[in-house]
This record gives sequence, structure tokens and C-alpha cells, in this order.
Amino acid sequence: MSLLARIFRREQLDRYLETDKKFIKTMSAFDLIALGIGAVIGTGIFILPGTVAATKAGPGIIISFIVAAIVCSTAAMCYAEFASALPVAGSAYSYGNLVFGEIVGWILGWALILEYVLAVAAVSSAWGAYFQSFLAGFHIGFPKAISGPFVPSQGTYGNVIAIIIVILISWMLNQGMRSSVRLNNIIVVVKIAIILLFIVVGMFYIKPSNWHPFLPFGWHSAHGGVLGGAAAVFFAYLGFDAVSSSAAEVKNPKKNMPIGIIGTLIVATVLYVGVSIVLTGMVSYTKLNVSDPVAFALQFVHLNWVAGIISLGALAGMFTMMVTMIYSSSRLIYSIGRDGLLPKFLGKLDKKGSPRNSMITITIIIAFMGGFVPLEQLTNLVNIGTLIAFLFVSFGIIPLRRNKEIQNHHGYQVPWYPVLPIVSGFLCMLMLSQLQAETWIASGIWFAFGLVLYFSYGIRHSQLGKS
Repeated sequence: MSLLARIFRREQLDRYLETDKKFIKTMSAFDLIALGIGAVIGTGIFILPGTVAATKAGPGIIISFIVAAIVCSTAAMCYAEFASALPVAGSAYSYGNLVFGEIVGWILGWALILEYVLAVAAVSSAWGAYFQSFLAGFHIGFPKAISGPFVPSQGTYGNVIAIIIVILISWMLNQGMRSSVRLNNIIVVVKIAIILLFIVVGMFYIKPSNWHPFLPFGWHSAHGGVLGGAAAVFFAYLGFDAVSSSAAEVKNPKKNMPIGIIGTLIVATVLYVGVSIVLTGMVSYTKLNVSDPVAFALQFVHLNWVAGIISLGALAGMFTMMVTMIYSSSRLIYSIGRDGLLPKFLGKLDKKGSPRNSMITITIIIAFMGGFVPLEQLTNLVNIGTLIAFLFVSFGIIPLRRNKEIQNHHGYQVPWYPVLPIVSGFLCMLMLSQLQAETWIASGIWFAFGLVLYFSYGIRHSQLGKS
């Protein structure tokens, strides 16, 4: 067999279904939506509507969020069809293996590892900083030496809180999905309640004059405008793809996976638009270019007690985001280990039907990065990893429909096929073109390392090669 034929070998769905049947199916559509909202709605909802309104879109930020949601919904519908047709663990990695071939699956898996690990590491670091400021409000101090990444020149040697929260979430997930999902659902409900509290209370302080002019930067201008604002807030929606990692643990995945993915996007859009309407109505957009615009707006109208509750919402938002991403990354690493492209012990399930080995491995990596590595310059790589996965999933609908071995009777199908998947793919390419050169260079190094790993280890240990 030629090298080209070997690297484009496609996996069989039956083998995935056989190996993944050890997972316990406990999750409902509501659980999936909570998992998705946990990933999508983080601290960004308290920051982006204000800062992007001030610098790019003005009150037109309301339309920017709707435009970004429409763009994201094209990719979401493609994910929903894949999750309905292929109810297996591993998200875009497994989809790539089944539809395009092993090398594409590996590249997508490598892109998702980049997305999940960096996202959780960055958020754990931010959670540590936020928690310290929360404690400071009660006059509880924390030693500087253990409150930041390893930068001896600045007197910090590790962020202990970031390490502890990652380990705590992983321990919780290892206790079983049923109890973990229940706790995640409760925290997501609390988070949504805090956002709704801001919307309801803030409505009474809206001054319609603050919405004039509604489009101060126009639809598209040198400053950004509505479309520039949409490009800036597009990344606020990323994370719904993590829902597809759970397909092997979902009851009736053909029905519930599409509800979970598309439902996440709808709820997130309603919340983002609601916050944008109230925030720009309470305070002139010209004053919102601050680090905490929602808290600023509440203090501006003398609602300090609500501002204090918002800080709890931010902590809850980051917590649920870490739960979803750590969960998804452990299933991703399990899937790659299951196929032999990473050491096989990572692809084992314990007696509870949980991938304990992959969970421990990913926890060590994330805790180390969140606790010791300064991540400010690396967070843009999260976006490139996500968009590459979106790109292949969008165009992948076409070979998925043509694959006679994969049947999706009575499952969800993308409307307006093949136009919508193609449009989705080109929109992803457009978003990729907006990323900075430094992001492309750093990701190029990451993918080069991934290809070296695949050709030196993965291709020789692949389950496909053995079969």
C-alpha cells in the first residue's frame, strides 16, 4: 500500500460504535444545552458587549451579535448533522477519520487539542486572578509568590488557585458523568439567573437617548462598524462544538445532539443580545471601553449590590467553561488513543465507563500550563484551532451524504444542501483570513510538530494499519 493510500485510510463506523458502547448513556438534550452554554457563555458576556460597542459598533453591537450568530449557526447545523449521523466520541477528530481519512482526522484532533488545552489553561489562570480579587473584597490576602505564572522577575512562581481548580474539576468529572452533569446544570442555571438579573434590573435604567446614533460607525468602516463588530464578537460563540464530544454518552443522540448544539446557539444569542440592549441603553457606548463594562454600568446608576453579584456570575461562567472543555478534551484524547495514534493506555475506559487515563493526562498538562505558563500571547491560537475544525466539518457534509456506509435515517440534516455547507466553509475561511500573522506562524509550528508525531509514531501504531 502506498504512503498516500495509508494516510487517507478511512475508519469504519461499526468499530467506533463497538468500542464506544462501554460509555454509559446518561445525558439528555437539557444536559447538552447546559454543557454548551457552560462553554459558550463565560466572562465574555460581561466584557465584549461593552468594549466592542465602544470601539467598533456603538449600539449597533446588538446587530453585530445577531450577524455573528447567523455565521456561527451555519457551522452549528453542520456539526448537528455529523453528531446525528455519527454518535461517537471525539467530535471533529472522529468525523474526519470516518469521512476524509486518518491524516485529516489527526490534523483536526491536533487542532482541537490546541483549542481545548489553551482555552482551559487561559481560563484557569484568569479564574485564579478573579478569585483572588473576590477574596480581597473580604480582606483575605494571598501570597504574591503563588498567585501568578512562573515569572521570577515579577516575584511569581506559580498560580496555585489555577492548578487547584483544574484538579478539582477533573476529580469531579472522574466521579461519574451523572453527578458532574447535575452540578454543571445547577451552576449554569445560577449563571443564567445572574445574567437575567442584570437584564431585568438594568431595563429600568435604560435611556433611549443612549441608542442615538444607533450606528455611529456605520455598517462597515475603518473603525469596524456593525460587520467589524460581528467579526470581533464571532469568537464569543465558540465552544458549542464541544457538545459533539459527548455523543457516545447521550440518550437518543439522533434527536438530542442537534437539539443540544443548535439550542446552545439560540440561548447564547438571546443572552448576548439582551445584555447588549440593556448595557448600551444604560450608559452611552462612548463610556464603555473599560475592563468591566457591565459592573461599570451598574455602578454608574448606583447599583453596587448587583455589581457584586455579577462578579459571582463571572466566576460561575469560567467554572462551567472549564468543566465542558476538560470533559471534551478527555474524550478527544481517549478517541485518539482508542485509534492508536497516541499511546493506547489513553484509549481505555475504567469500570465506570470513564476515560480515567486520558482525564489524568490532560489534567496534568492543563494544570501545568494554567499554573506556570504566561498565556496572554497564546490565546489567539484557540480561534485558529476551532476555525480549522469548523472548516472541515462544513465541507465534510458533502462526502458524509455521499458515503453509502453511513446512514442517517430520521436524523437531523442540514437544510439547503449543498449550498449552506459550502457557504459555511467559505465563511470559516473568511474568519481565518482575519487572524494575525503571528497566530499563523505559531500554529504552523504546532501543526508541524503534530505531523512529525503522526509520521514517527501514529502511522505505525494505528489500529487501522493493524486491521
